[in-house]
Amino acid sequence: MSIIEVNNLSKTFTYYEKKAGLRHSWRHLFHREELERHAVSQISFNIEQGEAVAFIGPNGAGKTTTLKMLTGILHPTSGHASVLGYTPWERAKAFKRNFAIVMGQKSQLWWDLPANESIYLNKCIYDIEDRIYQDTLDELAEMLDVTRLLGVQVRRLSLGERMKMEIIAALIHQPKLLFLDEPTLGLDYASQKKVRQFLRSYNEQKQATIILTSHYMKDIQDVCSRAIVIAGGKIAFDGRIDAMKKAFGDYKRVKVRFYEPWKEEEVYQWLGAHAVVHAHHGDTLDLQVEHEAIKTVSRRLIEHSGVEDWSIEEEPIEESIERIYVQQSKERGLNVGQEQSRAAELQSLEA
Repeated sequence: MSIIEVNNLSKTFTYYEKKAGLRHSWRHLFHREELERHAVSQISFNIEQGEAVAFIGPNGAGKTTTLKMLTGILHPTSGHASVLGYTPWERAKAFKRNFAIVMGQKSQLWWDLPANESIYLNKCIYDIEDRIYQDTLDELAEMLDVTRLLGVQVRRLSLGERMKMEIIAALIHQPKLLFLDEPTLGLDYASQKKVRQFLRSYNEQKQATIILTSHYMKDIQDVCSRAIVIAGGKIAFDGRIDAMKKAFGDYKRVKVRFYEPWKEEEVYQWLGAHAVVHAHHGDTLDLQVEHEAIKTVSRRLIEHSGVEDWSIEEEPIEESIERIYVQQSKERGLNVGQEQSRAAELQSLEA
């Protein structure tokens, strides 16, 4: 059963440009040229109940804009979406009771009050029974290991501790759907790991649907099994994370150490078109090799007397995602500089 259905959803922002200087300010006072930016352009996808889905893309790709439309914060320019059986931007009371959103850059906790006061406020807003509230609070606090901190002023908590409290406040009414926008932003490794473990466990135990945006690939790999990649406001990939590499090039990373330094030209003469030099540091080479060519490259490494040691590793998933971004940019006829400029503009509009 689809808990989210999105059909040809689009969002266009209007804005104005002005050059610096008094003359342009005077001209701008009487005449402004209205421009349009398509943050999201006719995207469609379905998400089933209980899925944990990563919604990823470069800065300004339209991720946050999409989440804001799915939660009813923004009204789309065109298209339709159904979330939990409701049209989000109609903001029905029953709809708002069944989802939660956590944004790493924004807080719902009162800075000068203990965290449990803000959480209790959410209890009152959602009209949760006392017993259910206490049981849920105890369970979440124990899972996140913050029971002893519930009575501490939010301003005196560390960033990781505050984020855990944010998650508790968002989940206290036991929502069926959880939107997470950069939930581990700025956290140290230990805090990130704890939050990821909690989200995976919560998804499995409660069968809650999770939509996660993050630039940390460990968040995506540890919590989600499916990824929707958005680039330039359009869906570039939708499928299982382990299928992403095969869809956009399945590569291995081969690290080679020689007895003495080598030149890149010599490597290409030796390995031909089977490998690409990803990094070169004196006597150490980091090669990118297509999966089908691994046997050929391995045989040549074994046969070469100048090779001291070598190893084969999986290519980091972020590089597969980067290839998706690059491919989308080429298809839309944009160079890298134009893409970065457009992303910065869109990011400011989303904010």
